[in-house]
Amino acid sequence: MNALEIKNLSKNYDRFQLENISLELPQGCIMGLIGENGAGKSTIIKAILDLIQKDSGEILFYGQKLDDSQTDLKEQIGVVFDTIHFHEMLTPVQIGSISQLTYQNWDGKLYQEYLEKFKLPEKSKIKDFSKGMKMKLSIAVALSHQAKLLILDEPTAGLDPIARDDLLDIFLDFIQDETHSILISSHITSDLEKIADYITFIHEGKLLFTKSKDELLYDYRIAKCGEADFQKLKSEKNAVWRKMDYQYEVLLPEGNKTEANYPDCQFDHATIDEIMLLYVKGERI
Repeated sequence: MNALEIKNLSKNYDRFQLENISLELPQGCIMGLIGENGAGKSTIIKAILDLIQKDSGEILFYGQKLDDSQTDLKEQIGVVFDTIHFHEMLTPVQIGSISQLTYQNWDGKLYQEYLEKFKLPEKSKIKDFSKGMKMKLSIAVALSHQAKLLILDEPTAGLDPIARDDLLDIFLDFIQDETHSILISSHITSDLEKIADYITFIHEGKLLFTKSKDELLYDYRIAKCGEADFQKLKSEKNAVWRKMDYQYEVLLPEGNKTEANYPDCQFDHATIDEIMLLYVKGERI
């Protein structure tokens, strides 16, 4: 079963268009949503959460459309943004009391366990928390109302490497039972290389691809070559390239199959960052 399905989602603004986005997030998986600033990632998340009016398309959670009457379905979706949305004069204890009145499936015992696990002082005001502590508090709330799907918008942005690594471990623990799923938008592609099962790449409002992370990191190659080999390589299927000072860099989606045909080129596995960079700044036939 898919935790989330987006079918032909479109949204038009004066200077930006999100065009016919479709993707499927299988249950038990993590999908990373990547793209440059302004590509449309946040627009997709806002449309998923019904924070903006979409122009066309359909969004399904576990095969169902979300409407105001489906309280149980809503509580299966946990949302975490890059900034905390609780008043900073509140304490974790107070937030727990408010959440108990907000969510019918609120689990106060589980929330307490997360506060202890994350080492969050129960009676300290949020204004005194570090950014990492605020993020962990948001995640504790999201996980304590029986959420099965987490939607995360830049949750590790601005965090130090230790705090980021702690959060990634939390996300991996969350999906261990294979019924929970995560959609995570992030500019920190090294984080996605650690935890994601799938990568969806959005560029200028269009879906460039959704692929398994393993396929991206295994199949994609960057060939570094001179003019003669470049003239041959650029005609390979879906090749993308850019001219450097003394050579060409050519991104080949099926480079694992092509490498042996060009013995004079240097072939390297492509990182997600490099794939993004070449798709955004490179050229193609």
